[in-house]
Amino acid sequence: MTSDMIRTRPVTAAALAIALIGAATILGAWFFQYGLGLKPCPLCLEQRYAYYFAIPLAVMVALGDQVGASRKVLMAALVAIALGMLWNAGLGVYHSGVEWKFWAGPQECSGALDDLGSAGGLLNKLQSITVVRCDEAAWRFLGLSLAGYNVIISLALAAIAAWAAKMEWRTGAGAAR
Repeated sequence: MTSDMIRTRPVTAAALAIALIGAATILGAWFFQYGLGLKPCPLCLEQRYAYYFAIPLAVMVALGDQVGASRKVLMAALVAIALGMLWNAGLGVYHSGVEWKFWAGPQECSGALDDLGSAGGLLNKLQSITVVRCDEAAWRFLGLSLAGYNVIISLALAAIAAWAAKMEWRTGAGAAR
């Protein structure tokens, strides 16, 4: 490919970085889940939604920038990615706090098991229930759980998206494509 085929604008570079880092993060989560057998809790699964949203949107931003999409659309998409990843970082902080027992987590994954029914149906219910606890970190490295690393990655992706939106705003302030 020649340099004329790919414009190296901040929007494209940032969108590709978001897509690649986001994909690597999800692949890492799937590796822990399917490769190492660490089952995700409900909060872990919820933290993946932002990546499922940001990755394809970032790819569309990169493609849109290459074909001359509206600056406003590109900036709006980057702002949406930044806000989504900030929300995800907040969710990761919440989840990390639940793991460190700073506060209580959702009842369905960190509370006591209630209403197991009669003694006769207890064994059947226990065999069908698989609760992955949100308040127990399945893995830690350098003191951080996967939720903690999600906070760092989400903040980095939000910063990249916000930076690209700011650069796009500055380069074309007042001008439209």
